[in-house]
Amino acid sequence: MPSLIDLMLEGRVIQEHSPWPRAVVDAAVWNFAAGELAHGRWSLLGLWGEPATVHMAIMDGSTAEIAVVSLDCPGRVYPSVGLHHPPALRLERAIHDLFGLSAEGLPDPRPWLDHDQWGVRFPLGDRIDAPSKAAPYRFLTAEGDGLHQVAVGPVHAGIIEPGHFRFTASGETVVRLEQRLGYAHKGIEGLMSGASLERAVQLAGRVSGDSTVAYAYAFSRAAEAALQLVVPDRAVWLRALLAELERLANHLGDIGAICNDASFTLMHAHCSVLRESVLRASHSAFGHRLLRDIIVPGGVARDLNVAGTEAIRAALENVRLRFPALVELYDNTASLQDRTVDTGVLTPALAEQYGAGGPIGRASGRLFDARRTVAYPPYDVLRFEVPVLNEGDVNARIWVRVREVEQSLALVDQILSRLPEGPLGTHAAHQREAREGMAVVEGFRGDVLVWLRLRSGRVERCHLRDPSWFQWPLLEAVIENNIVADFPLCNKSFNCSYSGQDL
Repeated sequence: MPSLIDLMLEGRVIQEHSPWPRAVVDAAVWNFAAGELAHGRWSLLGLWGEPATVHMAIMDGSTAEIAVVSLDCPGRVYPSVGLHHPPALRLERAIHDLFGLSAEGLPDPRPWLDHDQWGVRFPLGDRIDAPSKAAPYRFLTAEGDGLHQVAVGPVHAGIIEPGHFRFTASGETVVRLEQRLGYAHKGIEGLMSGASLERAVQLAGRVSGDSTVAYAYAFSRAAEAALQLVVPDRAVWLRALLAELERLANHLGDIGAICNDASFTLMHAHCSVLRESVLRASHSAFGHRLLRDIIVPGGVARDLNVAGTEAIRAALENVRLRFPALVELYDNTASLQDRTVDTGVLTPALAEQYGAGGPIGRASGRLFDARRTVAYPPYDVLRFEVPVLNEGDVNARIWVRVREVEQSLALVDQILSRLPEGPLGTHAAHQREAREGMAVVEGFRGDVLVWLRLRSGRVERCHLRDPSWFQWPLLEAVIENNIVADFPLCNKSFNCSYSGQDL
């Protein structure tokens, strides 16, 4: 069986691409890669377009090898990956909306990001300054006696992002759920084109506000790979500190919010207090509650002083003091367990097929964490466990987050105790020729991928892939045969990003 490296040798290798190989291949090799994905031997990391080219990032799960295959599309058509491998479907629909490239054989050709409100078609390809005048969006149907539909959103109660959910139910039992997203589309990839590195990393940090560290981290590592830039040790360790603070705050918030959707508000209140303590410590240490605009290509923009270190240590001690009692409260509340155990079960097979990352995948037996699998510094020398469960229900997703809170607390301790002295950043001379880079970074939802091409110090093309692309479809699967009232609980246990998925 050919390896990913063997596959690269079948095409024209792009020497300017780092740190993993990229090769331009023909349709036969492209289809072979799609077949390997379909058989589960490889995992899809990303699929994105350019005006006349499509790219596919792939990982061999057995060796952790990563590569990118590219296919030129002179006729604006390419063989569909989604025809063989369903996780590619929405990505191919998005490629068509943005670039006008058609996936030949795509089972679902409906638009994804384009809601016919832009006034243009194919804005990043051969732009057409006219609305599409497409037929009204048709949701998928389900057949059976006594079925009815329930429409939810895109406007929701509270201050949350927009998304439409169309339920088909038999009584209270959900037969089918279909999502329609794209309402938070803001043209990030278009804004990236021509941007300076300074502006582009700011845009990356605003793809999904709760993952601003993860996106800035991934973008910066991709830029550094392209420019062959070596980041000073202190900046490397500070980046990991920022990432763990972001993970810690979000996991604490999610644990409480899931319990809140099961009407257990006490857990929500106490977890919110702990999350707030981490956010306040982040502000004291780095000047921003969400740690925005701190990671930049070449290093970090702010240092950590003694007062900031003490603020972080105090917040962590507070979490250590109070969190175990909350975990015990969750575990011993039978009415809460009744709502979370065996609810919204994601099978390990589906998690593996979709390459589900973060707590969603790890609660369903998929042992993947970019910090461990890709092992970028300083995680390659830090001690931590990757918690994995197999039950795949709401309860398992809570417990994975609980264990990850514990691991993040330990990681922050290690980072603070080993934080080296030294400069915060380095700069590289702009190179006129094109350079390409890619990075995969573990955010609190899972792996964030960034691929980019730089020329003369500016971004020529950048693609940013949120873990939610491969998690949202799984939410449709886990709600089937559950009751409508359990959807908020399942939805919150996934906590997918609308904004990150909507580019």
